Amino acid sequence: MGYYYNLVEKANPKDRNASKKWYAVPSSQSALSGKAMTRAATANTSTAPIEMEAAVAHLANYIPQQLLQGHTVKVPGLGTFRIVFKSAGVGHPSEFNASTMIKEPRILFTPEPALRESVINGLSFENGGVLKDGIRYASVADYRKAMGEDSSSSTDDDTTSGSTGSGGTDSGSGDEGNPL
Repeated sequence: MGYYYNLVEKANPKDRNASKKWYAVPSSQSALSGKAMTRAATANTSTAPIEMEAAVAHLANYIPQQLLQGHTVKVPGLGTFRIVFKSAGVGHPSEFNASTMIKEPRILFTPEPALRESVINGLSFENGGVLKDGIRYASVADYRKAMGEDSSSSTDDDTTSGSTGSGGTDSGSGDEGNPL
């Protein structure tokens, strides 16, 4: 099964006067609820879903506490959380004002190499459709048809190879909201 993407026409942010191009953007599905996630994660184990829910809740309380104390937080098997920010520069340390010169603080998560590799190496991509002017077309062929373009002269636009070289095909899903 591939990871779905949609094709969206966008302007180049570095050159707004350039003609728009089509870019692939992730077509993320909604997340499972906490209860559904813990039930799925504990299936075929001796851990009860309620135990995992409690452990995740404790971890969710622990991470902010540790980050606010200046620690990075390593979660075994998942990765590391840390605070990062941008800063303006000054000529001398006495000129620095943290309240006005530190900008855009955020939490950065870096996955562990094993987690990252297990996801990235198993990734393939499937065309989830085309989005244009708020309208979702189920495939490139449907978009071309709606635009009055000759789709017989094109190659199979719905199959795209992933970064790992494995290909995906359009399964025809992803047509929610398709006006055609």
